[in-house]
Amino acid sequence: MANITKKVSWSSRHDEPGATGEGTPLLNGSEQPRYSRQLSGGGIFQIGRLSTVDLDEEVASDQDHLRSRPKEIPHNEKLLSLKFESLDYDNSENQLFLEEERRMSYIGFRCLEISRWVVCGLIGFLTGLIACFIDIVVEQLAGMKYQVVKQNIEKFTEVGGLSISLILWAVLNSAFVMVGSIIVACFEEGPMIHSGAVVAAGVSQGRSTSLKRDFKIFEYFRRDTEKRDFVSAGAAAGVSAAFGAPVGGVLFSLEEGASFWNQMLTWRIFFASMISTFTLNFFLSIYNDKPGDLSSPGLINFGRFESDSVEYNLYEIPLFIAMGAIGGLLGALFNVLNYWLTIFRIRYIHRPCLQVMEAMLVAAVTATVSFAMIYFSNDCQPLGPDHSEEYPLQLFCADGEYNSMATAFFNTPERSVRSLFHNQPGTYNPLTLGMFTLTYFFLACWTYGLAVSAGVFIPSLLIGAAWGRLFGILLASITSSGSIWADPGKYALIGAAAQLGGIVRMTLSLTVIMVEATGNVTYGLPIMLVLMTAKIVGDYFVEGLYDIHIKLQSVPFLHWEPPATSHWLTAREVMSSPVTCFNRIEKVGTIVDVLSYTSTNHNGFPVVMHHAASDEPAKLCGLILRSQLIVLLKHKVFVELARSRLTQRKLQLKDFRDAYPRFPPIQSIHVSQDERECMMDLTEFMNPTPYTVPQETSLPRVFKLFRALGLRHLVVVDDANRVVGLVTRKDLARYHLGKHGLEELQLAQT
Repeated sequence: MANITKKVSWSSRHDEPGATGEGTPLLNGSEQPRYSRQLSGGGIFQIGRLSTVDLDEEVASDQDHLRSRPKEIPHNEKLLSLKFESLDYDNSENQLFLEEERRMSYIGFRCLEISRWVVCGLIGFLTGLIACFIDIVVEQLAGMKYQVVKQNIEKFTEVGGLSISLILWAVLNSAFVMVGSIIVACFEEGPMIHSGAVVAAGVSQGRSTSLKRDFKIFEYFRRDTEKRDFVSAGAAAGVSAAFGAPVGGVLFSLEEGASFWNQMLTWRIFFASMISTFTLNFFLSIYNDKPGDLSSPGLINFGRFESDSVEYNLYEIPLFIAMGAIGGLLGALFNVLNYWLTIFRIRYIHRPCLQVMEAMLVAAVTATVSFAMIYFSNDCQPLGPDHSEEYPLQLFCADGEYNSMATAFFNTPERSVRSLFHNQPGTYNPLTLGMFTLTYFFLACWTYGLAVSAGVFIPSLLIGAAWGRLFGILLASITSSGSIWADPGKYALIGAAAQLGGIVRMTLSLTVIMVEATGNVTYGLPIMLVLMTAKIVGDYFVEGLYDIHIKLQSVPFLHWEPPATSHWLTAREVMSSPVTCFNRIEKVGTIVDVLSYTSTNHNGFPVVMHHAASDEPAKLCGLILRSQLIVLLKHKVFVELARSRLTQRKLQLKDFRDAYPRFPPIQSIHVSQDERECMMDLTEFMNPTPYTVPQETSLPRVFKLFRALGLRHLVVVDDANRVVGLVTRKDLARYHLGKHGLEELQLAQT
């Protein structure tokens, strides 16, 4: 059994519904005041202390385990951020919900199913349009920038004054980046997966809360369960539009986020991805004056590998696996460097003005380094008859030749990847590729995490394609017959997959994305082996880039599996206790006071019931959410008003949907002193069948319930069905931090 080391740090906590929050919600936050109140007989209870356990210690004997097993597991007070709240994926099956579902006919349910398909189609269509707009704008802006700089360089190459060209390039880079950075730092902007998710979140609700426009459609979908499914479809549509990979988009959404899936949902997500790809393809064909030519399936087109160029032999597979190991090592180095850089940003570059200035600095430095690399390079290659280079620079090369380094630096990254994949052997010399890989590696590491709408996929692919092509060239030079390694493009493809896999540690979805983006399934097995190897090697040293940033941002992310050595832990040791509870018929003033406490930002509360004729402790009879209580207070659903017939109508689910998702704060709801003395009956609105577990339930079983059912709260009860604690997603997320996670977070906070 695991030998547990105790590290106790007491604190009050803001947490998810039913659990108190952390004292310090952010990495650089300050502790909030603590409120503590406790009523006997099942009234209001304040959650006290939680703990975090180190699960990485060596195995000890059973006797040592029994002696060392702690009564309470230590807790670090600055682990998770309150900025992030999970959705209530589990439907609240209260009386209002059940009455509405029972009134709905079979035809009504079929119409809802059709509406879901319509919404997914709209999501795919709008995401495709956004991708088309981005592609056209980027192409025009990049074309303008490179043409202006190219003409300036050609003008001053012979007469001198190339410093003017350098300044022009740096200024153009900084200007474009400044606009994008201001949007990100002050408002919001993101890559295609984010854009697709935002579109889905808006379209599926049939209204815009920002613009205050309600189109009175899709009202049934205004709840977390439906919204989550549509956001998954939007994310998949975004990936599909970016890479022209509908299947890869579905798998990406599945691999990276979904709690549970069903067959029909998967088909709807795939439908949204296909519509997104088709929409982008169709409108780009019109833009390119080739209506109906659907040959541009994604924003990023790597070009198709012809069958004769992608042939490989059995003896090359070990070489591919070795490249996967190299990708894992380089990916681990990339992640470590970016980790320390991110800690520096968290500590020193947290103001919007500083974030914009840093982004502009990186843009200017990138232009300067790129110009210097091109200027000092003497790798001159003859211009081919097809002139496949987009913006060839002659510089000091002879007539009819171009600077090969410029093909890599003086171009959009996706075009550079395409040239590394498909240019003829001899296009690049080894020194050019080596210097480009080294330089671009550190520039990409510095760039990721800036306040700009930029991802890590294309830079990683470009780095890997460069050293992969270099790998192929070196193989040809050390063999007696270079003909078997004649096409270095296939090694560029393997290197690109290895580098990206070593950084992000994705396997299944990335394999399909690479196969779909290159239009050839021949390399499906090698790419899969490379990605698996890169993940295994990289995970030995450090986590994936996404996992690192999730931890540094204190996001309460729930992993796929519980800690491997956690089977002896039980719900009693994980739960938060005591719990803030409400009586089935509760005083309005009590509810208002609990919801008003800023230091106990609960989002859900167990509802308990007392037996008037006995002194037995209160037993669990339901669970109610903060959002539901807010709506009840807003509409003044009080027992006394109902008896005096002052209420005009019975509250309906529409009232809750109209307030979704931006429920008003409790401070905006006026409750008079007389109304505070009224009572509120929660019976009709609470969920009478919340998920519960005995306090002896093992941690892995609790974890699987959250993952499989998409839970947010799990009530822990004793043998008499009395509430003894509450487990939330944040409680479980803490246990994946472990010893190293605590050290990293403490380092980021200091």
